[in-house]
Amino acid sequence: MKKDITDRNDLELIIKEFYMKVRTDKIIGHFFTDVMHVNWETHLPAMIDFWENLLFFNNDYEGNPMSIHKTIDKKHPMKKKDFNRWLKLFNTTIDYHFEGVNAENIKMKANRIAKVMQISLDKKIKKA
Repeated sequence: MKKDITDRNDLELIIKEFYMKVRTDKIIGHFFTDVMHVNWETHLPAMIDFWENLLFFNNDYEGNPMSIHKTIDKKHPMKKKDFNRWLKLFNTTIDYHFEGVNAENIKMKANRIAKVMQISLDKKIKKA
């Protein structure tokens, strides 16, 4: 039986592994490597802070994810398949290591975030 997500260390494991997959992913990797040229030394801790705040309400995250994604979308429009791929990679990373209330909660929150971003970025995102 797998354990549930209980602290920042668990989130660090998820985020680091998830973004290792993302960097080389044929569907969404280019958003991080070619479109935005992500600085991983700052991005990974920010993402850990983001998810820690969403899951454990610690208020350590300061940022505006929607603004960042609007910038990305202007440079290279994101499609429904991109959000679906992001969710698949995120969820499989969580499922590989964890199970329980927090594991399900973080996947539910990720799904909601993806839906809100799709709607906010483009009300008529192309199905691809």
